[in-house]
Amino acid sequence: MRNLVIVLLSVVCAVLFYFTIVSGSKVFKSDWELPETTAEVDSKQRLVLITQELETPFWNKVSKGALEQAKTETASLEVWGSYGNNQEDFLKKIGIAIYSQMDGIIVQGLDTDEFKTLTKIKAASYGIPIITVANDVPMGDSLRKSYVGSDQYLAGKLIGKQLIADMGTEGEVAIMIDTRHQYFQEQRLTGIKDVLHVYPNIQLIEVEVNDSREQVIATTKDVLNRNPNIAAFIAINADILGAMTQEIESRSQIEPYYIYSCDDDYEAISLLNEGKIDGIIEQSPEEMGTMSVKLILQWLNNEKFPLDLEGYQTDIRIVKATDVR
Repeated sequence: MRNLVIVLLSVVCAVLFYFTIVSGSKVFKSDWELPETTAEVDSKQRLVLITQELETPFWNKVSKGALEQAKTETASLEVWGSYGNNQEDFLKKIGIAIYSQMDGIIVQGLDTDEFKTLTKIKAASYGIPIITVANDVPMGDSLRKSYVGSDQYLAGKLIGKQLIADMGTEGEVAIMIDTRHQYFQEQRLTGIKDVLHVYPNIQLIEVEVNDSREQVIATTKDVLNRNPNIAAFIAINADILGAMTQEIESRSQIEPYYIYSCDDDYEAISLLNEGKIDGIIEQSPEEMGTMSVKLILQWLNNEKFPLDLEGYQTDIRIVKATDVR
């Protein structure tokens, strides 16, 4: 009996050994591969560009430059945003990008406490680098890695110098300022003042205005009533320009006034082409998109560290009505 058990166990062991050898040989001879690791499946760095002004000519160009650069660098870039300066929706999207743990965020700067909290505390706690594009915020208030866009102070100086060239060194000048006092607008205002304050016979009239069309029209009407000898208007923010120009034109011939805008949006370009305003600042939005993606990827890849906190300035120039006629 004992011999029979030994024989049976020997047979069972031999069979198991045979199947083990066969199975092992199939594994080594087959084309089956190990599953790719997560890093191999999704090796692209995930970036997002977030703006308050989707589908405007300016931001379409920023997006175009950013998307083309991301494709060149084999990075993943999504473009998010809101319409009509919806700040609540804009801030919500920044929060979503942070909690989604994007590798990098490129965002239109917004000079508010809510924006600064998101970029200074929440994004920093997740270790997500942020670059502001087109509109900046003060460096210490956001912990952004850098800024890419126009030198807004220089833009103001260019407007001031062009006004002197056109109007001369005396006259009343209304500077229309958004009541929200965005950082980039304050930089423009400082540039204008630094040029015009040299001339004692130029009187500056600073006018705060809400950018709703009705308020701009009412405020422009009041400025014209109070200052009948006014010679020039400067719109610090292009959102003010259209309604302001409309009200001036409804009151009198527009030719005697010198009118300038610090932006080159669709409405400003149209008014310039029609000869209703005298000059605008032309920016380089596509270059902004390209450079912002390039820089944030260089930071992520430890190729450029640290980035210049002062920012990277793109080209600007003043375009006069005579240049487009």
